[in-house]
Amino acid sequence: MVGGVHLADTLLRRGVKLKLLFTPEHGFRGMADAGETVVDTVDEKTGLPLRSLYGKNKKPASADLGKLDILVFDLQDVGTRFYTYISTLHYVMEACAEHGVKLLVLDRPNPNGHYIDGPVLQTAFKSFVGLHPIPVVYGMTIGELAHMIVGECWIAHCNKLNFQVLQCRNYRKKELVSLTVAPSPNLRDTRAILLYPGLCFFEGTVVSVARGTSFPFLAYGHPMLKSTFHFVPVPVPGAKNPPWKDTQCYGTDLRALSTETLFGKGCIDLSHLLKTYHELSMGESFFSNPIFFDRLAGTDVLRRQIVANASEEVIRESWKAGLEAFKILRSKYLLYQED
Repeated sequence: MVGGVHLADTLLRRGVKLKLLFTPEHGFRGMADAGETVVDTVDEKTGLPLRSLYGKNKKPASADLGKLDILVFDLQDVGTRFYTYISTLHYVMEACAEHGVKLLVLDRPNPNGHYIDGPVLQTAFKSFVGLHPIPVVYGMTIGELAHMIVGECWIAHCNKLNFQVLQCRNYRKKELVSLTVAPSPNLRDTRAILLYPGLCFFEGTVVSVARGTSFPFLAYGHPMLKSTFHFVPVPVPGAKNPPWKDTQCYGTDLRALSTETLFGKGCIDLSHLLKTYHELSMGESFFSNPIFFDRLAGTDVLRRQIVANASEEVIRESWKAGLEAFKILRSKYLLYQED
């Protein structure tokens, strides 16, 4: 969005000859469910063909790229490895390198860019929710990450890519970024975006993150938890079939937390995940989708640590060496001041 107007509409108004549009997860205008297949179609507003990069194809096709002089990439990232816009970036970069199409990446501030935390992805757990050997929270803008992907040659034909990053003005990593437009249907405000790195792990478990309510990623719950706070997930736009649909869930309401408090924490909050695992006393069945949980974590170590009742201190200590090595690597690709 540019001043409340979609970039495609803005470019057309300015006389840019758009040939076609590509869409990531959540759809071109941002209203598809998480994980919902996005199909090739026509954008109703512009009448332009719309090619899905979140369906059977994750990568722009050669037949489409052959029509282009330049491809413009503009997506609002939230700075977590499992947010799939950076995986889409990866495949767009690779396709442009293979077919000799110039790529222009329009950089945007990262609302979780003020810290680095979490396990570094192990290659065996690579998937569309984690393609790169980076931590869960990597402290880089999407433009900085693009430079890292090329510099570390994480895409095929990396030396052939002709790309440019259009940098943000006056962005500092240690300043609170409040987005005015939701980057996806269930991350609706700054608090949800700041909570997302820790709460997203629940997506591989039996616990609801309040999808299907008016406050997704601002609460979590399960029918068996003991609490006075409760909610009932129902089908809504952006969450057509939420976990625990039409079932009363009890849990924790995080809406009273201020953005300043969440921003100041400066690390992934594991307390909700560990506390809920112990309260439910379900053992390994807590992980309703262990494969997906491990892909989110980028390793199976975190799940095994939780089952073994490891403390948060022990878990964090196991991340330390990987994070230190990543910080050194990251320093080569930074475009913005750290303070």
